[in-house]
Formats: sequence, structure tokens, C-alpha cells
Amino acid sequence: MPEKKWHTYDRKETITYWNTDAKEGLSREEAADRLEIHGPNELPEAKNESAVLKFIRHFNDILIYILLAAAVITGVLGHYIDTVVILLVAFINAAIGYMQENKAEKALQGIRNMLSLEAVTVRDGVRQNVSASELVPGDVVLLNAGDKVPADLRIVESSNLAAEEAALTGESTSSEKKTSPLPEDTVLGDQENMVFSGTAVTSGSGKGIVVAVGEQTEIGKINRSISEVEELKTPLMRQTDRFGKTVAFAILGSSFFIFLFGYFVRDYAAGELLLSIIGLAVAAIPEGLPAIISIILALGVQNMARRKAIVRNLPSVETLGAVTVICSDKTGTLTKNEMTVTSILTKDHRYEVTGTGYDPAGEIQLDGSQVNTESRTDLFDFLASMKTCNDASLTKKPDGSWVMNGEPTEGCLLTAAEKADISIPQYEVIQKIPFDSEYKYMAVLADTPEGRRIFVKGAPDRLFDLARGSGDFNEDSWQQAMKKRASKGERVLAAGMIQVDQAKETLTHEDLTQDFTLLGLAGIIDPPREEAVIAVRECASAGIRVKMITGDHKDTAAAIGRQLGIGDGVKGLEGREIDEMTDEELDEAILEYDIFARTSPDNKLRIVKALQDNDQVAAMTGDGVNDAPALKRADIGVAMGIKGTEAAKESAQMILVDDNFETIVGAVEEGRRVYANLKKTILYILPTNGGQALLITIAILLGTSMPLSPLQILWVNMVIAVTVSLALAFEPLEEGTMKEKPRPVQTPLLTPYYIFRVVFVSILIAGTSFAVYLYMLQNGVEEQMLQSIVLQTIVILQMFHLFNCRNETGFAFNKNFFKNKTAFIVSALLIVLQMFILYVPFMNTAFGTVPIGLEFWIIPAAMGVLLFIVIEIEKTITRKIAGRNN
Repeated sequence: MPEKKWHTYDRKETITYWNTDAKEGLSREEAADRLEIHGPNELPEAKNESAVLKFIRHFNDILIYILLAAAVITGVLGHYIDTVVILLVAFINAAIGYMQENKAEKALQGIRNMLSLEAVTVRDGVRQNVSASELVPGDVVLLNAGDKVPADLRIVESSNLAAEEAALTGESTSSEKKTSPLPEDTVLGDQENMVFSGTAVTSGSGKGIVVAVGEQTEIGKINRSISEVEELKTPLMRQTDRFGKTVAFAILGSSFFIFLFGYFVRDYAAGELLLSIIGLAVAAIPEGLPAIISIILALGVQNMARRKAIVRNLPSVETLGAVTVICSDKTGTLTKNEMTVTSILTKDHRYEVTGTGYDPAGEIQLDGSQVNTESRTDLFDFLASMKTCNDASLTKKPDGSWVMNGEPTEGCLLTAAEKADISIPQYEVIQKIPFDSEYKYMAVLADTPEGRRIFVKGAPDRLFDLARGSGDFNEDSWQQAMKKRASKGERVLAAGMIQVDQAKETLTHEDLTQDFTLLGLAGIIDPPREEAVIAVRECASAGIRVKMITGDHKDTAAAIGRQLGIGDGVKGLEGREIDEMTDEELDEAILEYDIFARTSPDNKLRIVKALQDNDQVAAMTGDGVNDAPALKRADIGVAMGIKGTEAAKESAQMILVDDNFETIVGAVEEGRRVYANLKKTILYILPTNGGQALLITIAILLGTSMPLSPLQILWVNMVIAVTVSLALAFEPLEEGTMKEKPRPVQTPLLTPYYIFRVVFVSILIAGTSFAVYLYMLQNGVEEQMLQSIVLQTIVILQMFHLFNCRNETGFAFNKNFFKNKTAFIVSALLIVLQMFILYVPFMNTAFGTVPIGLEFWIIPAAMGVLLFIVIEIEKTITRKIAGRNN
């Protein structure tokens, strides 16, 4: 490859470097030889992981390792029912994880789908269609409007050639192409002498030399970047990893020391003691927790789907609740990606145009009232000029929506004309001068009721040149008007007119130099979504900072940012400035700037990394293939479902079905609800394990028989997990949650207060259960009956404890108490399951239980009410202490 970049080469240098000919192209033989050297113009297939490996990966959890070890030991000791039940629990957890989280990587396939299937090339001087995969460097490719660009090409001929590159560069308007060389530091979005694989030709025609194929193309580099991006674990997964390791080491350590104590101090037999220790480990392990987390997250996924947000993997639901920064693409995400005329300036008046997009619903107003266009000659002539000097088309579909075909800037001019209160004519065109970037205007010769006229549309500075010398042309006034519109981030187009002789049949550039009347200026902008303005405000209220990352120019981005409430409307960083920064410098700048313009895919990726280096939880929204690497790297990537490319969708963890930025706020709300309910679930389920483990520990330390068998302990854990634990997944969002700042990324699942609550409730449950156990033991109750009563006591205590946990520290009987009907349904189900294990003969045999009398339902229920009251008293004291400390 050359040392210089292709856009710095002139036409002859490019042709010479690749030893080709712009007219004759390569020979078939040379093309075949180069295909052997460079390989096909394709992107590599992604390697798919086997389904078996994906399933096995879900056993990769330290708590599951301990559970599997317990299964092995019980099997060796001949307790096969225990072994089967333990293995079944582990298998169910893995199955849930596998079914809910299929992380197959489809991003590379999404990019491959963007590539052109065929190309028109010249070989041996003959024009021919070839498969795009057979293109080689040096091939001469012909381009026409509507073509998909098959490889990266250096333009050597251009006739009004323009390409739509929003998916690659983020620009909302087509890029006009020319042939002259450019400076080396020209950013991707400004490389006007290049077209890139996967983009589309919108107008004109041209010819280019293939300079890169396959992985060497810009889209190929992004493809490689995606495959190299490290996918980070979500905050929840990092927290549960730490939590799992902490619990595992605590279980193993305490089990080891209790075994030594029981063996050497209490003289237990080794086999009996080992079974008791296994019971202790099984009691302490929250083996149902992975399944509960998966189910709660799956419910969150369903809720988000109803709110127009599709989540591709479960942990991403919770991640949204922790987001501190949303990095949003501008075009099509914060804005409509539909150019809109917002103002029309004539010599006499300044008109406002309402409505956005290509739907002509709106009005042309003067001083707040709809204009009578027929009586406003200046406005009528301006609209007629813009409508006649136009190659776009606007059509209404049967469903009532409007479709624009052509250049976005021309399409919005048609829409503006449709907003007039009368029908604006599109006069018959006799001859035209097509738009070209060399002279920056388009002109048509047309017949009108007032005679034959030339209408001209183009860049204001060029039309000012044409109007200079006209008697009523005040250049200073027009210049000021143009600069004012441009300062607001608007693209400005001018329209002019020349009255000519009725016999005139031809049109040349020289015809535009005399008697030119400037009709006016149109201010055009890709408008912000109305709902995005509200969403940005809501993000600020929730402590979430929004940053705009776009391929557009800084002034345009700053102006849109000002309208949206992002940044100060002035400050911004450009891609070339980011390129010159070290990682350390960018880490500092990232906290200061909110507007990032003219960015490349690498810039976006570095921005996300810089935020993560500052301990920010970053969401990245986007719709283009240029967004894909950053979408994949971000803590959560959010792609647009309607206008997003397949590459963006497959790289993201969440897809907005309606392309509505406001949907993200709803998703954040759901994420915070999910996280709050996950913590409530942990706060609820751990005392079950803690109480049982403490109960077994007390029994070993005191040298008594076991209050529960390992199988009965598993029953308690699983029956609690599949019934009352799930009720907390349906808890509504607590009031004021969306006014709080995002939780710090280092916040542990178990805060000091949570640890206190778990220990406190564990002691209450274990102490109450052991008191019942001792009382029954002293009264000579036989072992199976004794264990059945203890089992019943623990389960009923947990059922009452559920209603304490529905609100973390608030009073249980609040306005949400009866909203969660699931809490009452699963409580009833728990009672049914308890009746099943206590009164069905085969369950008695499997779990070593016996039927119990009515009094052993009433006594645990009374104890449950007492437990509920004690915990509510503790919560009230905690609220008062917290209130004094705030």
C-alpha cells in the first residue's frame, strides 16, 4: 500500500500506481492475477460458536461449581436422590440462561449485507457487469444514480456525481463528488474525491478506480474494528460476579472450619458430618438466584418491548438503569433525517414555515398568520422558482405518509411549496443546466403565464455574484440575512429569476449574467425531533448527561445542540482535534465537551472508551455502520429500528422500534425499576439461605441432629425462588426514582445496610425456627415430624417477609400495596406447594416429610406476623436515622 492516502493522489497518480487505464481498464488476465493476490472483494465470515458450547458456558459460575461439587459428594456417599435434585437445579439454571441469552454475533453479517452484489466495470475496453466480489484494485468502475458502490473508489471522472454516505459518515445530506486531490488531513466526511463501499449514488454519473477491496475498504476496517472490540460485562454482571465470589469464599471458609469443629470437638462421624456440611453449603448457596435474575430481566425485556424498545440480551435491561451518559448520533436519532425549510426571506418579508419533514402538513406564515400567497408576488415567485428548478419528487402513499425521491434539499423545497395556501405551479422546463459543484447552481428555462423565464437555484454566494449590478440588489443586507441563518445551523439556498425573450430556446451559463433578480433565501435544517427535546430534559432530571456525536459540521451540530438543550450551543470538538489528542487528554476533554462533530468511527470508539475510563456507564445511540464499533463497545448500544442499518442493529444491545429518542427515557425508567426489584429480590432471598445456613450451623455447634435434610433445604430454596421471590419482579417503580442520580458504577449489590438487613432477618428466621426445633425436640417429637415442622416454619416466615421487602425502607402498607396482585397469587401458590410436600405420599417419601396438624399452620403464621412487625419497626428506625443524616 502507498504511504500517502488515496484522496491526496491526483487522477494520473492513481492510474499510474495501479497500472491501469481509465478508458480501457484492466485486461481479464490481469484482473484474474490480481484476484489471486488480493483475494475476493468480500468480508470474512464470522465463526459461529456451537450450541453445546454456548449451553456449557452457562455453568461457568463459582456458585454453580460448589453446587456441582456437592452433587458429586452426595453421589459418592450413595445419596442419589440428593444428587439428582442438585444436578436438576444446576441444569434448569443453565437452560434458562441459554434460552434467554442467545449471544450469536451477527454484526459482521449485517455489514456484509450492505455490500453491492454487482458492479459495472471496464475490462479490455469493454463495459461489462461483474460480481462485486470479483473486483480488484485498479479496476475501472462506472457509477450512475441508484448504484450501490461496490468498493472504495478514487473518482477520476464526475458529472454531477453525488453519494449518500450517512451510514458511513453520519452526514444528513449527499456528498458532491469531484476529482481534484485533497489535503492529507481531510476527514472521511470531506473526502469528495472518494466513494466508499456500501454507500449509494444519489445523482449524476462518474468513473472511479478501485483502490481498496474487502477488509481494506473503510467498511472493512469498521468490520475488523467490530470484531476486535472487547465486549464489556454489564454493571450487573460485574456486581453478581463479585457477589458470587464473596458468597462462595464465605461458604467454603465457614464450611471448612465448622467441619473441623464438628469432627474434632463434637465427635461427629466423618460421613454424617460431611452430609451435614453439604446441607450447610446447599443452604447457604442461593442456587435459585441466577434463575430469578434471568426471569426478572426477561420480564423487563417484555415490558420494554411494549414500550417500543427491543433488548437483545437480558443484562442490558438493567444496564440502562445505571447509565450516566448517553452518546447520541445526531442524524436520524436526535433529528428527523428529513430536511425542512423553516424560513423564507425575500426582499420585503421574512416568512416562517411550520411543520417538519416531508409531510406538507404546515403553513407559510407572516407575523404568526397564514399568508395569502396569491397576493404575495415575492413569495409566489420564490416558491414557483424552487419547485420548477427541481429534480426531486414528492408522492403520497396509500397509508397517508409521504415519500421523497431525490436530493433531500430539493425534496424539502417541494414540501415548502405544498404548504402554501394555493397550488404552486411547476412550469414546463424547456432546457436545464444541471447542478454541478464547480459552479454551485442549477438553472432551467421554463414557460410561465408571464412569459419565458430562467429560474436559478443554488449557493447564495454564487447567486449574489449573478445579482451583483442589479439596481435593487442590496448585497450587505442579503449577506447579513444569510449569515444569520447559517449561524443557526441552517443550510441556506438562494433562488433567482431572469425574464427572457419568448423565442429563446437554449440555455447557457452566459445567459445568467444579465438582468438577474434575486428572489430570496430559504433556511433549511434537519430539525430536532420534538420528543427528543423533552427526552433530553428528562435525562438531565434523572442525572444523565447527553452528548451529541455526529459527522456533521460543528456549527450545525452546536446549533442543533442548543435547540435540544445539549451543551452551550458554542463549544464543540471536531474529529481532527480528537485525532491529535492522547488518550489521557481525551479523558479530560470528554467531561468538558458535549458536542463532537466531523467524527470518524474511530473517534466515536475513543469517546466511549474515554467515558468508561472516567467510570461512566455509557450508552451509545446510532443508526449507521459508522456507529457499529462504538455501539458494540458501549455499556449499552442503542440502534434505530426503522432507519438503522443492519450492522448497527446487530452491534447494539437494544433497538428502538420507533426510532424515538424519548423511548430511551422509558427504557431507563424500566431499567431502574428492574434493578430496584433485583435488589429487593436479593434482600428477600438471602435471608432464606442465611437463616437455613445459620440453623444448620447452630445445630452442628450444639451437637444436635439436623433440623433439615439437604433435600428439604433445596426444596425451601427452590419453592421460594419459583413463587414468592418472583412477586418482586412485578413491583411498580417507587415514587421519585427518576429524580435520582444514576447509582455509582462501583456500588455493590450488598450495601452496608443490605448486609445488616440480611444478617438481622437471617438471625430472626434462624432463631425462631431453632426455638421451634428445640421445643419439639424436648417434647420427644420424632425426626421426620420435627423436620416437617421446621420446614413449614421457615417457609411461612419467608412468605410474610416478602411483604416487608416490597418497599426497601418505606412502610409496607403504602399506595402500591394492592397494585402488585402477583404477590398475593404467589403466596397462595406457595401454600398449595407446601400442602403438596406435606400431604402427598410420594412427596413424603422423596423428601422425608410427614403430614402435620392444623396447629402447625397457625403457630408459624403467628410467628410470621410477629416477624413482619419487628422488621417494619426496624425499617421505621432506619428511615428516621437516614432522614437525620440527609
